[in-house]
Amino acid sequence: MLELHLQPDGRVTVDMNAPVFDLPQVPFHAAGLRPHPVKVKGDRKGATFELWPLTIKGRAVQVAVLSMGNPHAVQLVDDVDTAPVDVQGPLIEHHTSFPKRVNAGFMQIVARDHIRLRVFERGAGETLACGTGACAAVVAGIRLGLLDPVVDVDARGGRLTIEWQGTRDGLASHVFMTGPAETVFQGEIEL
Repeated sequence: MLELHLQPDGRVTVDMNAPVFDLPQVPFHAAGLRPHPVKVKGDRKGATFELWPLTIKGRAVQVAVLSMGNPHAVQLVDDVDTAPVDVQGPLIEHHTSFPKRVNAGFMQIVARDHIRLRVFERGAGETLACGTGACAAVVAGIRLGLLDPVVDVDARGGRLTIEWQGTRDGLASHVFMTGPAETVFQGEIEL
Protein backbone atom coordinates (compact mmCIF):
# COMPACT_ATOMS: atom_id res chain seq x y z
CA MET A 1 0.00 0.00 0.00
CA LEU A 2 1.48 3.34 -1.06
CA GLU A 3 0.44 6.59 0.59
CA LEU A 4 0.39 9.67 -1.67
CA HIS A 5 0.60 13.32 -0.58
CA LEU A 6 -0.29 16.25 -2.85
CA GLN A 7 2.27 19.04 -2.51
CA PRO A 8 1.45 22.78 -2.77
CA ASP A 9 3.28 22.93 -6.14
CA GLY A 10 0.96 20.23 -7.56
CA ARG A 11 3.55 17.44 -7.44
CA VAL A 12 2.86 14.24 -5.53
CA THR A 13 5.07 12.60 -2.89
CA VAL A 14 5.08 8.82 -2.47
CA ASP A 15 6.58 6.85 0.43
CA MET A 16 8.55 4.18 -1.47
CA ASN A 17 9.40 2.25 1.72
CA ALA A 18 12.90 1.41 2.93
CA PRO A 19 15.64 0.07 0.66
CA VAL A 20 16.84 -3.49 1.17
CA PHE A 21 20.59 -4.19 1.29
CA ASP A 22 20.49 -7.84 2.42
CA LEU A 23 21.81 -9.65 -0.68
CA PRO A 24 19.65 -12.83 -0.42
CA GLN A 25 16.55 -10.61 -0.18
CA VAL A 26 17.48 -8.57 -3.29
CA PRO A 27 18.12 -11.41 -4.52
CA PHE A 28 21.80 -11.37 -5.48
CA HIS A 29 24.19 -14.34 -5.49
CA ALA A 30 27.68 -13.11 -4.70
CA ALA A 31 29.44 -16.50 -4.97
CA GLY A 32 32.82 -16.10 -6.65
CA LEU A 33 32.68 -12.30 -6.55
CA ARG A 34 34.91 -10.15 -4.38
CA PRO A 35 33.27 -6.85 -3.38
CA HIS A 36 34.94 -3.48 -3.05
CA PRO A 37 33.80 -2.15 0.36
CA VAL A 38 33.22 1.59 0.71
CA LYS A 39 32.81 3.06 4.21
CA VAL A 40 29.31 4.48 4.65
CA LYS A 41 29.61 8.22 5.34
CA GLY A 42 28.21 9.26 8.70
CA ASP A 43 27.76 5.73 10.05
CA ARG A 44 29.11 5.66 13.61
CA LYS A 45 29.45 1.87 13.60
CA GLY A 46 31.78 1.79 10.59
CA ALA A 47 29.33 0.11 8.20
CA THR A 48 30.37 -0.43 4.61
CA PHE A 49 28.46 -0.44 1.33
CA GLU A 50 29.83 -2.79 -1.27
CA LEU A 51 30.37 -2.29 -4.96
CA TRP A 52 30.24 -5.61 -6.78
CA PRO A 53 32.33 -6.39 -9.89
CA LEU A 54 30.28 -7.95 -12.67
CA THR A 55 32.14 -9.23 -15.70
CA ILE A 56 30.42 -7.75 -18.74
CA LYS A 57 31.96 -8.45 -22.15
CA GLY A 58 35.31 -9.26 -20.50
CA ARG A 59 35.34 -6.05 -18.46
CA ALA A 60 34.61 -5.59 -14.75
CA VAL A 61 31.73 -3.21 -14.10
CA GLN A 62 31.28 -2.04 -10.48
CA VAL A 63 27.64 -1.95 -9.36
CA ALA A 64 25.83 -1.12 -6.16
CA VAL A 65 23.21 -3.80 -5.43
CA LEU A 66 19.97 -3.14 -3.54
CA SER A 67 16.23 -3.59 -3.74
CA MET A 68 13.42 -1.06 -3.71
CA GLY A 69 10.86 -3.87 -3.84
CA ASN A 70 12.56 -4.96 -7.06
CA PRO A 71 16.28 -5.59 -7.64
CA HIS A 72 18.62 -2.86 -8.89
CA ALA A 73 22.26 -2.74 -9.98
CA VAL A 74 23.47 0.86 -10.16
CA GLN A 75 26.73 1.93 -11.77
CA LEU A 76 28.39 5.34 -11.97
CA VAL A 77 29.02 6.68 -15.46
CA ASP A 78 30.68 9.87 -16.68
CA ASP A 79 27.87 10.77 -19.08
CA VAL A 80 24.49 9.06 -19.38
CA ASP A 81 24.22 10.19 -23.00
CA THR A 82 27.18 8.02 -23.99
CA ALA A 83 26.68 5.25 -21.40
CA PRO A 84 26.45 1.75 -22.98
CA VAL A 85 22.86 1.22 -21.82
CA ASP A 86 21.80 -0.76 -24.91
CA VAL A 87 24.84 -3.05 -24.70
CA GLN A 88 25.42 -3.48 -20.96
CA GLY A 89 21.78 -3.17 -19.86
CA PRO A 90 20.58 -6.57 -21.13
CA LEU A 91 23.83 -8.26 -20.03
CA ILE A 92 23.49 -6.92 -16.49
CA GLU A 93 19.75 -7.72 -16.46
CA HIS A 94 20.49 -11.38 -17.24
CA HIS A 95 23.74 -11.73 -15.23
CA THR A 96 23.86 -15.05 -13.38
CA SER A 97 24.27 -13.29 -10.02
CA PHE A 98 20.66 -12.08 -10.29
CA PRO A 99 18.38 -15.15 -10.27
CA LYS A 100 15.26 -13.02 -10.84
CA ARG A 101 17.03 -10.61 -13.21
CA VAL A 102 17.71 -6.98 -12.33
CA ASN A 103 17.10 -3.39 -13.38
CA ALA A 104 20.37 -1.85 -14.56
CA GLY A 105 20.84 1.81 -13.62
CA PHE A 106 23.39 4.17 -15.18
CA MET A 107 23.93 7.20 -12.91
CA GLN A 108 25.78 10.40 -13.76
CA ILE A 109 26.45 12.68 -10.80
CA VAL A 110 26.03 16.33 -11.78
CA ALA A 111 26.21 17.75 -8.23
CA ARG A 112 25.60 16.48 -4.69
CA ASP A 113 21.91 17.31 -5.16
CA HIS A 114 21.49 16.41 -8.84
CA ILE A 115 21.96 13.30 -10.97
CA ARG A 116 21.05 12.18 -14.46
CA LEU A 117 19.83 8.60 -14.86
CA ARG A 118 19.01 6.00 -17.46
CA VAL A 119 17.54 2.62 -16.49
CA PHE A 120 17.34 -0.62 -18.43
CA GLU A 121 14.38 -2.31 -16.76
CA ARG A 122 14.13 -6.07 -16.53
CA GLY A 123 11.69 -7.41 -19.04
CA ALA A 124 11.10 -4.00 -20.65
CA GLY A 125 14.41 -2.56 -21.87
CA GLU A 126 15.33 1.08 -21.46
CA THR A 127 12.43 3.18 -20.22
CA LEU A 128 11.96 6.96 -20.15
CA ALA A 129 11.81 6.95 -16.35
CA CYS A 130 11.87 4.48 -13.47
CA GLY A 131 10.73 5.56 -10.01
CA THR A 132 12.32 2.67 -8.13
CA GLY A 133 15.45 3.11 -10.27
CA ALA A 134 15.66 6.78 -9.28
CA CYS A 135 15.27 5.80 -5.62
CA ALA A 136 17.90 3.05 -5.89
CA ALA A 137 20.40 5.36 -7.61
CA VAL A 138 20.03 8.09 -5.00
CA VAL A 139 20.25 5.62 -2.11
CA ALA A 140 23.41 4.11 -3.62
CA GLY A 141 24.92 7.57 -4.13
CA ILE A 142 24.15 8.58 -0.55
CA ARG A 143 25.60 5.33 0.83
CA LEU A 144 28.75 5.96 -1.20
CA GLY A 145 29.01 9.47 0.25
CA LEU A 146 28.51 11.15 -3.12
CA LEU A 147 25.03 12.67 -2.70
CA ASP A 148 23.07 14.75 -0.20
CA PRO A 149 19.77 13.56 1.34
CA VAL A 150 17.60 15.38 -1.24
CA VAL A 151 18.44 14.87 -4.92
CA ASP A 152 16.83 15.90 -8.20
CA VAL A 153 16.93 13.03 -10.70
CA ASP A 154 16.68 13.84 -14.39
CA ALA A 155 15.60 10.96 -16.61
CA ARG A 156 14.60 11.20 -20.25
CA GLY A 157 10.96 11.26 -19.16
CA GLY A 158 11.29 14.11 -16.66
CA ARG A 159 12.46 15.06 -13.19
CA LEU A 160 11.83 13.40 -9.84
CA THR A 161 13.03 14.52 -6.43
CA ILE A 162 14.20 11.74 -4.13
CA GLU A 163 14.74 12.12 -0.39
CA TRP A 164 16.46 9.58 1.85
CA GLN A 165 17.80 10.23 5.34
CA GLY A 166 20.03 7.14 5.39
CA THR A 167 20.30 4.53 8.10
CA ARG A 168 20.26 4.83 11.87
CA ASP A 169 21.30 2.01 14.15
CA GLY A 170 21.32 -0.37 11.19
CA LEU A 171 17.77 0.44 10.09
CA ALA A 172 17.17 2.12 6.74
CA SER A 173 14.75 5.04 6.67
CA HIS A 174 12.02 5.23 4.05
CA VAL A 175 12.66 6.78 0.65
CA PHE A 176 10.33 9.55 -0.54
CA MET A 177 9.78 10.23 -4.24
CA THR A 178 8.19 13.47 -5.46
CA GLY A 179 7.18 14.21 -9.01
CA PRO A 180 4.39 15.25 -11.34
CA ALA A 181 1.18 13.25 -11.62
CA GLU A 182 -0.61 13.55 -14.93
CA THR A 183 -3.49 11.72 -16.58
CA VAL A 184 -2.05 9.84 -19.53
CA PHE A 185 -5.08 7.76 -20.48
CA GLN A 186 -8.79 7.51 -19.87
CA GLY A 187 -10.97 4.68 -21.01
CA GLU A 188 -14.02 2.63 -20.38
CA ILE A 189 -14.57 -1.07 -20.59
CA GLU A 190 -17.87 -2.82 -20.77
CA LEU A 191 -18.05 -5.86 -18.52
